[in-house]
Parts: sequence; structure tokens; C-alpha cells
Amino acid sequence: MAERHGRAIRVQLDDTKRDGDVDALRKWLEREQPLDEMVRAENLRIYERASTKKPTDETGAPMGVGTEIVIQLIGAAGGVVFHELLEEVRRSVAAWRDHRREVEDGEPPLDSIDPLDGDG
Repeated sequence: MAERHGRAIRVQLDDTKRDGDVDALRKWLEREQPLDEMVRAENLRIYERASTKKPTDETGAPMGVGTEIVIQLIGAAGGVVFHELLEEVRRSVAAWRDHRREVEDGEPPLDSIDPLDGDG
């Protein structure tokens, strides 16, 4: 039977991110208990991909390719489940930012957490 892909959430960090921030955040999300349980049950995928929003410099000129994290429900899930997942991702990213602030100098990058359209 073919795998059904459900709704997804995109997490992006702004241009102040450091090398390794995206990977560190993805690993953090994979270890968060509710998300980890869903991954283990094969109801959720967490992965990195080339960003659909291209990074720019201060003048607005394109600057290479960014990376974003996608959290994707697998199979059919209702709107309530998706809303709960979205809130859990928001809490988890906030916890990662707090942790990063404690262990590294400077402010962590700002984040953008958005539901993806069906083509995401």
C-alpha cells in the first residue's frame, strides 16, 4: 500500500542562524517526546529540505539556498490532530531557542512556523 502524506508544517530560521542551527533544531524536535512517539509510530516525518523561501542579503538580493525543516503527518489526520501538532512544534521550537540562549552566545535566530499548503 502506498504511503499517504498528510498535512505538514514548515519551520524556518531567519538569516541570523549559525552553521548547525537547522540541524540542531531538527535533532531537538526529533527528541521531543510527543513528536518522537509519533515518528516511532510512523505517523510523522521530520526532515530538512532546501527552503522554498530563498535567503536574501540586506539589499534583498538572493543569497544561495536556505534550509527549512518539515514536520509532516503521514496518513489521514483530522484538523484537531494537526492543530495539536502545530502547537507542539511551536512549544518545542521555543524550548530549543531558550536552550540555545543558555548554551551559546548571542540571541538565537528568529523562527517562522507555518502550515504548508497541500503541495508542501
